[in-house]
Amino acid sequence: MTVGRGVRRSSRRTLRGLTGGLVLFVGLEVLTRAELVSPTYLPPASAVVATTLAILVDPEFLQAVAGTLAGWGLGLIVASAIAIPLGLVLGWSWRGYRASTTAIELLRPIPSVALIPLAILLLGRGLDMRVALVAYASLWPILLNTIYGVRDVDPVARDTARAFGFGTLATLRRVSLPSAAPFMYTGVRVAAAVALIVAISAELVGGGSTPGIGTWMLERTQPGVDRELMYAGIVVAGLLGLGIDILMLAGERRLFGWHHRMRSVS
Repeated sequence: MTVGRGVRRSSRRTLRGLTGGLVLFVGLEVLTRAELVSPTYLPPASAVVATTLAILVDPEFLQAVAGTLAGWGLGLIVASAIAIPLGLVLGWSWRGYRASTTAIELLRPIPSVALIPLAILLLGRGLDMRVALVAYASLWPILLNTIYGVRDVDPVARDTARAFGFGTLATLRRVSLPSAAPFMYTGVRVAAAVALIVAISAELVGGGSTPGIGTWMLERTQPGVDRELMYAGIVVAGLLGLGIDILMLAGERRLFGWHHRMRSVS
């Protein structure tokens, strides 16, 4: 019965989401067809949808999507490779955490977009610049969630492991790491959305010759180019973010369903 309730709850959420999307579509269509907004600035929603379907089979646009995903994925991997080990150390060592707090709170609020000029100066306008900016933006949610996850480990479990003769590294590997894994995954999931935003923003602001959705849309803002193409690029970017979040959420439920059940019971 629990599984049945979960399926029905998921179906209701999906239905509400589809209903909201349909209402938005109809509202935008009516807004333009009634000429409450000039079609020059906001094309009809139906035209944007038709253009979106057309560019999904356009090799040039698909190459741009691949370029954006490359910057997104590489930046997320670099951020995870740095943030997870560092978070484990800082979460385990109270002194290390206290010593690093000032540096973290100083660097974390800096917007990645503000670093674009510096990244261009140091790395140029290609893929390296985008990867660096994505990695910087993605680092913080993964790092902070990892620190929190390690510090949230049950102290009784740690003390029990030590009582059985486990050393520091063994306790970290056998107790802290499995317990903190759901928090790490949540950090990666949050960072995945941030990474996509930063990747496309870097393409829009930084430009460059490397293909990307941002550069593709920027080229479609030139005079004489159909506005539907730019809006279609925006729609695809949104769908890409939605798809990434759905996949990450499905992975979280598959890997760490036990964690959510344990939290709900407690």
